Amino acid sequence: MIDAPALHLSGRATIGGTPIFGPLTLEAPAGEWTCLLGPSGVGKSTLLRLLAGLGEEVVFDGDLAAGDGAPLQGRVALMAQSDLLLPWLDATENVALGARLRGEAPQRDRARDVLVRVGLADHAGKRPHALSGGQRQRVALARTLMEDRPVVLLDEPFSALDARARARMQDLSAEVLAGRTVLHVTHDAGEAARLGTRVLVMSRDGLADVPPPDTRPPRPFDAGDTLAYQGKLMRLLMEAV
Repeated sequence: MIDAPALHLSGRATIGGTPIFGPLTLEAPAGEWTCLLGPSGVGKSTLLRLLAGLGEEVVFDGDLAAGDGAPLQGRVALMAQSDLLLPWLDATENVALGARLRGEAPQRDRARDVLVRVGLADHAGKRPHALSGGQRQRVALARTLMEDRPVVLLDEPFSALDARARARMQDLSAEVLAGRTVLHVTHDAGEAARLGTRVLVMSRDGLADVPPPDTRPPRPFDAGDTLAYQGKLMRLLMEAV
């Protein structure tokens, strides 16, 4: 059982004196999948970087915490838009990269087990150039799982994939990240309609909570309530600034 905390962020952020977002308050429920949509430039990725502890260039005035009161440090994994695989390492070594960067012994057997979990058992020894785009994204997902963090931050991780590969990665991610607290930045209203148990639309004015259908994710992409909700999100995104 994963002990995944809720996330709380409240305040405003600037870079070099330029406002990036806020004031706003974000709450991501424990063990659930929260999608964050909004136009480019409103600060979605900056918000993720702050939660990941990577926003050194950001001046943040506010509160940032886990719902259980314990520090977030060491409990967060970030999966970026790019797969960020090292081309000279095979899939197994890329999945085990976190340990190497921390000066720890890589757990290659466990890395291969995680690759099995994401359907890449036959590709463990291949380097990135020998993998398709969808396969590279699955390696990146496996690397995220390898870190075994209760909080997972996703920054447009599937945007470079074609529609079929994207849908498959959505299904796989919903399965393997179940029970973790996920905060997922996406520009894709259909993706949010399929995956979000909570969906927020971010604009210069703050955050709008848009309750999704009652059905559990991943929702069928062609279901009537999914499509109607996707349309609602698109209308809100068209109005957001």
